Amino acid sequence: MAVSRTAQISLAVAFFGVVAFILGVIAENKKPASGTPIVGQDVVICKYPADPTIALGSLSVIFLFICVILGLVSVFHPYNGKSVPTEGLFRSTTLAVFFVVAMGVSLLAEAMMMWATITEGLHRSRNVHHNLRTDCPTAKTGLFGGAAFLALDASLFWLICQMLTLNARADYLEEDDPKGDYGQVLAADYGGNETTPSKV
Repeated sequence: MAVSRTAQISLAVAFFGVVAFILGVIAENKKPASGTPIVGQDVVICKYPADPTIALGSLSVIFLFICVILGLVSVFHPYNGKSVPTEGLFRSTTLAVFFVVAMGVSLLAEAMMMWATITEGLHRSRNVHHNLRTDCPTAKTGLFGGAAFLALDASLFWLICQMLTLNARADYLEEDDPKGDYGQVLAADYGGNETTPSKV
């Protein structure tokens, strides 16, 4: 059974969002609390254990970016070859609100994940300190995990945007509801139950 284009985009958005979330959570769990200070002459060299935190954070950033791109595609894609102008889509206030929220959460998640990853990388590369009291810090605890949950939220908001987009497209194109109008009764549904009035 062939999967529709709508379902394909939905599955792709969900997949990349969930993968970004999982990678961020693993990065949070693998991140060491601190490095090991090695005192030298007037310097402290921080030695950090080999762990995949930076690689996981970087992959999470990439997967989240793909999720956001697919989310934008889910809103502006011409389903069934019928394109709808932007002003036609955003006549729906609900879609406009959720679109802004999805973009905001996505940008926040992306910025937070990049911040955690870059900070962790800087701590690893700049590991020689002239402050003899340094405790060999790592990225703040909770940054990777928080960004991961924001990435998951972003993917959910994009899925909601896709559903609202389909509704807005149907309203704009005035597509017929295959189930009929509300309250409409089809005579065929009651064909077998018809009774003829008896004459007195």
